[in-house]
Amino acid sequence: MTPALTDKRLRCVAIDDEPLALNVIRTFCQRLDPPAELLTFSDPEVGLSVILRESPDIVFLDIEMENISGLRLAGQLPAGTCFIFTTAYLDYALEGFNLDAVDYLHKPFSFDRFRTAVAKALRRLSLSDNAAQKPSSITVKQEYSNVTIPLDEILYVEAMEGYCKIFRENAPCVLSRVLLKNLASMLPDTEFLRIHRSFIVPRSKISSFTRQTVTLRPCVRFPSAVTLPVGRQYAPALRP
Repeated sequence: MTPALTDKRLRCVAIDDEPLALNVIRTFCQRLDPPAELLTFSDPEVGLSVILRESPDIVFLDIEMENISGLRLAGQLPAGTCFIFTTAYLDYALEGFNLDAVDYLHKPFSFDRFRTAVAKALRRLSLSDNAAQKPSSITVKQEYSNVTIPLDEILYVEAMEGYCKIFRENAPCVLSRVLLKNLASMLPDTEFLRIHRSFIVPRSKISSFTRQTVTLRPCVRFPSAVTLPVGRQYAPALRP
């Protein structure tokens, strides 16, 4: 009989074919305040079956496992599952973003880094609980008019001396007198990422990245891929 989770604490599942890695996650879960409940599995198929049955709050997934890739396993998780990749390899960060992973923990990771990832997951869970209030668009002022912009239409945002220029995939840019930090507060941080003091990009529009640049996928108005700089202080958000 497979184990079950209770409803009294933060409920987590970890899947990794290395017992030492599972022990680290177990120890870190116990150090959280309050401690999180954790089930661990070295067999991905058994772990997946428990996830499907128990609907845990957070799933920790290794990527390089003997019988299955964690990337493939992530694709089998129920829609809306809040999961964090834990891996010794840095090459999968972009795939993690594309799969909508909450975070990407590079082994060996510290307790502080683990706690930060869990905090991100908790923020996403909070947003999920209030999904009905989640905006699908923002409204900004351009000159004397209000312009409503669907979030999925935004390619990137650039700060320009007290203004923000919002570049759209299928429509002209919008220039609004608003500070970038104020515009950032209007955008869900699960979907948008600040990469520079002057730039915000949608996670889903990232085609590739390095520590210095982010390249966005081509679109109707920008058939040539757009490449933007990455600020040093923002680089860890791209590759933790």
